[in-house]
Amino acid sequence: MFATFMIDQLDALTLARIQFAFVVSFHIVFPAFSIGLASWLAVLEFRWLKTGKPIYAEVYKHWVKIFAVVFGLGVVSGVVMSYQFGTNWAVFSDKAGNVIGPLLAYEVLTAFFLEASFLGIMLFGWGRVSKRMHFTATAIVAIGTLISATWILSANSFMQTPQGFMVGADGLLYPTNWLEIIFNPSFPYRFAHMVTAAFLTTAFVIGGIGAYYIQSKKHAEHRQHGRVMLGMAMIMAIFVAPAQVLIGDEHGLNTLEHQPAKVAAMEGIWEDERGAALRLFAIPDQENQTNKYEVKIPYVTGLILTHSLDGEVKGLKNWAPEDQPHVIIVFWAFRIMVAIGMLMVLVGLFSAYKYFKKQQFNTDSVWFHRAWMMMTPLGFIALLSGWFVTETGRQPWTVYGVIRTAESMSPLAAQQVATTLIGFIVLYIFVFGAGSFYILRLIAQGPKPYTDPAEDNFYEHSVTESQGRALSGDSNPAKGTEEGLDEPANDVDDGGLR
Repeated sequence: MFATFMIDQLDALTLARIQFAFVVSFHIVFPAFSIGLASWLAVLEFRWLKTGKPIYAEVYKHWVKIFAVVFGLGVVSGVVMSYQFGTNWAVFSDKAGNVIGPLLAYEVLTAFFLEASFLGIMLFGWGRVSKRMHFTATAIVAIGTLISATWILSANSFMQTPQGFMVGADGLLYPTNWLEIIFNPSFPYRFAHMVTAAFLTTAFVIGGIGAYYIQSKKHAEHRQHGRVMLGMAMIMAIFVAPAQVLIGDEHGLNTLEHQPAKVAAMEGIWEDERGAALRLFAIPDQENQTNKYEVKIPYVTGLILTHSLDGEVKGLKNWAPEDQPHVIIVFWAFRIMVAIGMLMVLVGLFSAYKYFKKQQFNTDSVWFHRAWMMMTPLGFIALLSGWFVTETGRQPWTVYGVIRTAESMSPLAAQQVATTLIGFIVLYIFVFGAGSFYILRLIAQGPKPYTDPAEDNFYEHSVTESQGRALSGDSNPAKGTEEGLDEPANDVDDGGLR
């Protein structure tokens, strides 16, 4: 019945866009979370090596399990993203492949291979390699996630602000300057905004869970772990949340310069407006090119965007209706993102107050800890809202001003797209539901104390003489044992492994 409704009411293009939105919404959560977790784990392990306090190692070993699940889910959902480019958006892949293809290939070659090479050491090397080697592996994985973000955001930013290419006679895009393509006008702002969002999202998840451990009677033995989590997250909330507001402001100014229609949709402005007002609430009516039930504050938007009380902001009517983005989605997604960002700043201020009062870890600070627990999922919502603004605001273009979305789709029937969409929905509910359930189960269990201090010592690899005889095919290895030779050879330079 659901499939019949989709086929009857929606065309293939709309279904393909819904499918892409569904898949990318699942995907973006996991890479962003893994970016923040990897960097945090590197800091945790550094603190353990620096102080020798087991509490840091216990928290690390707890969260590295969660990181492994998050990383795996990100890889799985990323494969589906690549699959979609070849099925639903083959025309776009053909036209823009000369530019987008190498950028994605660079991500695999420079980041994914790097992460995959050291991820095994990070996840399974504890006690099997030296402490410094294990920390190096963790740091390299963290760096790899940032390199991956660099290439992915460069490709996405090119689609937003394309440059450094030419359109050939065959309609294909050909690169003319790779530096201009990679470092396109919106890339620095988009990269800084996205990575900071990943760090903040992760910090509020960790801080919220830390606050839960402090308050929960079931987790009395985990209160010290909760203090570590909440304390480190508070640093991000106090210092990074306000910085994100400034980064977002710069990103907005860059978007106003290169994608003014997107900004007009974000602000719900239809007519050119001097001293543009901030619409706190409105219901954009795209059919009639107006807003309903506006609640606005004069001059605020103009002041933010132009840094002037009488600065002019272009309205959406400067673009034909078919060239305008879907305003209501952009308008409200932007407000959700900004509102959550302001909540993060407020929680940061609350955290600074509690820190100076020395009450941040007191079990009596119930409302403070509840505020952190409430914020746990909101970073993900802000992250998704920001992507809705970015991607929906770019419409009706896949490459802004160059390739239209309607021209990018493969020649598919609505029934074909609907079938794969339903398949993805069912599969994602099962796979990501299981992954999320396992993560929640790990959180409910809490960090475990060391049961064997020897875990900190990496394995010795010296070969005994009897083992050497056996490996060399000696038919009488017992002789060496009888003579007491079953000891590491003294004349073998083992590089200090013994």
